[in-house]
Amino acid sequence: MEPLLALDEPSSVATSGASGQSPFLLVCDHAGNRIPHSLGTLGVSESERARHIAWDIGAACVAKLLAERLGALAILQTYSRLVIDCNRPPHVESSIPTISERTEIPGNHALTEVDRTRRIDAIFRPYHDRIAHELDRRREAKLPTALVAVHSFTPVYLGDARPWHAGLLYNRDDRLSRPLIALLRAEGGLVVGDNEPYAVSDESDYTIPVHAERRGLAYAEIEIRQDLIADAAGQEIWADRLARVLTTTWRTITP
Repeated sequence: MEPLLALDEPSSVATSGASGQSPFLLVCDHAGNRIPHSLGTLGVSESERARHIAWDIGAACVAKLLAERLGALAILQTYSRLVIDCNRPPHVESSIPTISERTEIPGNHALTEVDRTRRIDAIFRPYHDRIAHELDRRREAKLPTALVAVHSFTPVYLGDARPWHAGLLYNRDDRLSRPLIALLRAEGGLVVGDNEPYAVSDESDYTIPVHAERRGLAYAEIEIRQDLIADAAGQEIWADRLARVLTTTWRTITP
């Protein structure tokens, strides 16, 4: 089986910051919109590949700035979720979508098991292996750890305006999310979603259920509205804000 990525193409995993003593490990599942050369454009126009259907606009920059402020490591996945979505279990239909919102993805139709395996091996597995490796390292070093996943969402979805500036998502464990919601709301002027605009579940999500909940780690999945972090100024504002509330929250939930 030929590898998906050519030798001159970058790895699916990038890192920013350093593995220090910070309790936070940052991850960004949808940091990039790169498509492997071997897949062409997947039949999707350049303008569509620049939209949210291909990546989480602004999320990578916020994650990198947040890593700086927290003295933490950020692990980022650099290929488009149209190739394979690294926050979906590989066996579910939405892992390699044939349609996203209202956009057809012709290059994802009629894939064979070999096609799917190539994408898993080149993109999905290296990213999650890197996260697992870092969490294993932290456990062996007896470092307390909270996993923070940084995402962004569209102001309008299928014609419906979304009122939230940000949302905190969780599944079984809300010990980090609840205080974060309260602190962000207390800042004033922010509409903060509680499991909005999405919610985490074992069926629809991968990163939090596998890397955080199975290990019993505190976690937060943070969604920020894209128009607020589409430029450098907004990214700085949100990185400062999140660094502040994450640091405060960690102090309140640890002995």
